Amino acid sequence: MLFERRDDLVGAFQSGPEHRAAAIPREAVAEEIDDVDVARALRDAGMEVIYTGLRQTPEMIAEAALQEDVDVVGLSILSGAHNALVPQVIADLRANGQTNVLVFLGGIIPEDDIQKLLDQGVYKVYGPGTDTGEVCKDIREALKEKAQA
Repeated sequence: MLFERRDDLVGAFQSGPEHRAAAIPREAVAEEIDDVDVARALRDAGMEVIYTGLRQTPEMIAEAALQEDVDVVGLSILSGAHNALVPQVIADLRANGQTNVLVFLGGIIPEDDIQKLLDQGVYKVYGPGTDTGEVCKDIREALKEKAQA
């Protein structure tokens, strides 16, 4: 999994032996946790984690996704900048030809914004308190659906 942060923006990518995927690196799960805890949960679920460092731009996330040949990009945004940053990440992924990369989003996302983000190409949105097991399950199911399509 590949992590990146710009303010509260975090991009993640991961790959496992059977598939490559990315997940949400920083998200409030039951109690406040940090990137390492989420990355560990994803790793324990069989996903490889690659960390890119702090303060990456949407362009850098898309480029890292391209270089790592990921299937899923995960973003966690706590700053409220999701309406500006997420569409830019998606546009950059598409500009790189990564039309089949799934984007997952976690963080503090107002209910009013969720459908708009889904319509813009986000596969799934998670709020505070989401169990990491649910995220892992959703990633596996999404990749299975993608493989069958």
